[in-house]
Amino acid sequence: MEDEEIIQGSSLKKANPGKATILALGKAFPHQLVMQEFLVDGYFKNSNCDDPGLKQKLARLCKTTTVKTMYVVMLEEILKKYPELAIEGLPTVKQRLDICNTAGTLMAIEASQNCIKNWGRVMSDITHLVYVSSSEARLPGGDLYLARGLGLNPEAQRVMLYFMGCSGGVAGLRVVKDIAENNPGSRVLLATSETTIIGFKPPSADRPYELVGVALFGDGAGAMIMGTDPVSDIEHPLIELHTAIQNFLPEREKIIDGRLTEEGISFKLARELPHLIEENVEGFCHKLMGIAGKEYNKLLWAVHPGGPAILNRIRRALMDYGNASSNTIVHVLEYMIEESLKIKKNNENC
Repeated sequence: MEDEEIIQGSSLKKANPGKATILALGKAFPHQLVMQEFLVDGYFKNSNCDDPGLKQKLARLCKTTTVKTMYVVMLEEILKKYPELAIEGLPTVKQRLDICNTAGTLMAIEASQNCIKNWGRVMSDITHLVYVSSSEARLPGGDLYLARGLGLNPEAQRVMLYFMGCSGGVAGLRVVKDIAENNPGSRVLLATSETTIIGFKPPSADRPYELVGVALFGDGAGAMIMGTDPVSDIEHPLIELHTAIQNFLPEREKIIDGRLTEEGISFKLARELPHLIEENVEGFCHKLMGIAGKEYNKLLWAVHPGGPAILNRIRRALMDYGNASSNTIVHVLEYMIEESLKIKKNNENC
């Protein structure tokens, strides 16, 4: 696995008493780094496909995604061991889960360890664990394997969030906020881990929409530690979680349609997805601002960059890591903290 140092420093002047606050971030990646300009040839070689039309389509998609690099668990060695993953129609969910369960846990452990290192306190101070993944499925859940791998206190309370896709990271934040604010003194570790092996398939003319996922999605893990009332001189408040709300659009359940089948996860994004978001995001934000009592222009906005058609202005996380599903919120928040610290520094120099 590969990890990267996350920017440290307090972006908050002072944490508000009793409010859930992000105290540290961490992330980790598999070793395989894919440059977007080499993705097309590598994918078609690994999937033993020589369809020139599909290859041209994927090449066009790669040019429009803005993604520059991404990390992936998939290696040639895995395909040599499991050649059936690249064969259309074979039941391979068992093989995929064997790979994903192990890889997901290892990445989550490393991201969590990096986060705890950045936090500055000890592992035994973690009181709760929330683990998010759409790449694994087992019982007991991945939360237990993560807790055991980290050496958490057996009495640490755990929550597992499965198959929430790109919304999983933000859903995890909402759950952690409730836990932290209702358990004074608690320190909650939120970990996310994803790998695209769960949905790797050879290209098919019958499913051209799946090429969007090939061009966009990357692997990795993220972690955050949150709690209320940071300990002075030890913990450094980064971002306060002020308000959390959620909304769904009735009769729109199939706009993002994902299914776990005998061939792994398959998903389809409807063409009208960007349009639906554009139509509804303003009303959602008005409601959020009304509850929070804040003004638009006095906030930094951290938005999940699902793809360039959804959001063209928030690109850096997408460029560096691709759409990393539930992990992406960690990357976006890291860049927003970096931007906040720059603004703070510039204001101090004025």
